[in-house]
Amino acid sequence: MTSHISRRTALSLATAVAAGALVAGTFTATGASAKAAVPSATPLALSATAHADLLKDASAEAAQTAKELKLDSKEKLVVRDVVKDHDGTTHTRYERTYDGLPVLGGDMVVHETKSGSREGVTRATSKSIDVTTAGASLKAAPSGARKVVWAATGTPRLAYEKVVTGTQKDGTPSKLHVITDAATGKKIFEYDEIHTGTGESAYSGSVEIGTTKSGSSYSLTDATRGGHSTYDLKNGSSGKGTLFTDADDKWGDGTTNDAATAGVDAAYGAQETWDYYKNVQGRSGINGDGKGAYSRVHYGNAYVNAFWDDSCFCMTYGDGEGNKNPLTSLDVAAHEMSHGVTSATAGLVYSGESGGLNEATSDVFGASVEFYADNSEDVGDYLIGEKIDINGDGSPLRYMDKPSKDGASLDAWKTGAGNVDVHYSSGIANHFFYLLSEGSGKKTINGVAYDSPTSDGSTVTGIGRDKAEKIWFKALTTYFTSNTNYAAARTGTLSAAKDLYGADSAEYKGVDAAWAGVNVK
Repeated sequence: MTSHISRRTALSLATAVAAGALVAGTFTATGASAKAAVPSATPLALSATAHADLLKDASAEAAQTAKELKLDSKEKLVVRDVVKDHDGTTHTRYERTYDGLPVLGGDMVVHETKSGSREGVTRATSKSIDVTTAGASLKAAPSGARKVVWAATGTPRLAYEKVVTGTQKDGTPSKLHVITDAATGKKIFEYDEIHTGTGESAYSGSVEIGTTKSGSSYSLTDATRGGHSTYDLKNGSSGKGTLFTDADDKWGDGTTNDAATAGVDAAYGAQETWDYYKNVQGRSGINGDGKGAYSRVHYGNAYVNAFWDDSCFCMTYGDGEGNKNPLTSLDVAAHEMSHGVTSATAGLVYSGESGGLNEATSDVFGASVEFYADNSEDVGDYLIGEKIDINGDGSPLRYMDKPSKDGASLDAWKTGAGNVDVHYSSGIANHFFYLLSEGSGKKTINGVAYDSPTSDGSTVTGIGRDKAEKIWFKALTTYFTSNTNYAAARTGTLSAAKDLYGADSAEYKGVDAAWAGVNVK
């Protein structure tokens, strides 16, 4: 169906956002209009200013916090993010330095009550750091590398981190971080900074998008959502591209014949994702600072992928096989923006089990945004890439109810799961999320049939997707760290469920049962 895109300018959207407010949940309603109580551990929806103030206060207290945690005198804490709950509890995420060197894998989250009492600390590593930062025995640093302290695995030690840029086989840019031991010169670890994902093409129908009028024309810039803008790379692979503009504020024709169609889909996906995080999870923008990212469409030639890049703070989309199926759909946009949210919060390293959790997080919120948007042309489901037909047979790219149906993804945890490609080891968490949301066995949701098994043959009763989303987001932002593995993810989500619903709640028991269903115990 060829749909004409209707318009909604920045002016018409201006009244939808109350700038500077701490948002709903900070007042008490009475009578018939009162809403169900929000769990006290639910994150507050902070304005950009309020979030900035929390960061500033935490930074001012970082030195004292380091002393209270009894860190080495050479260690310093650097504030990265702060989440504040409705009950006043704060969760402050820190990076660490040691004698001025970045500590990779040294991040932590400090949990404090409203009164300032410490409730606990979630650490990426429990090992103390005691290294000599200089010495004649060290190998010469590779050209362009920086000296760091490696604490993510084993005993903390001096290392070098070098970023090698290039291009992967499918045309995706690569920013490979290679970590080598400073004493031996041997490679310790590597991961790619570019986070990739795939999904469906333009099937959202007629949608309203935020645009901005300038003079006699309009631009594809959404001023009410942090200034998110959409650019046309015109099949190039570098630079920002050309900002989409239009004389009459009517964009695209629903087909690939009009280059603006892909731009509309990217803009629509970005706005729905922004709204989801703001209205459901209380986060204003990817960094929580009210600032929008930007999108680039028409990347490369017949590029069958999409990716998030921290360095440009942007999403990039290819046009698919034969340049006929742009990967600019709703769930893909949400998937890519969620990589940014993960980077700004837990910072899950894109390799090993943490990489699988990173990729799964984007699938989880990709599906969540699709349900949230409630678009009749692209109904919410637990399928990834169900319309793009990458496989050529009409099958989805990934299935959350039974990931192994794609022929490669893992249904459950097993030894060596961390050695599996992150797009396939993500199946463990995707399956967990489905079981937690909907439960095991056969069912039909929005016209889609599912049949989800469990690894131990148990029956899992779902707690509902809305609660499952809240639990995953809270775990991501307050309990996951850069090197969280599946066992730690179980612990983190149980802690989140306990905070939100209580240790004796059906939700807590549901989390435990869903993890058991994917062999994480």
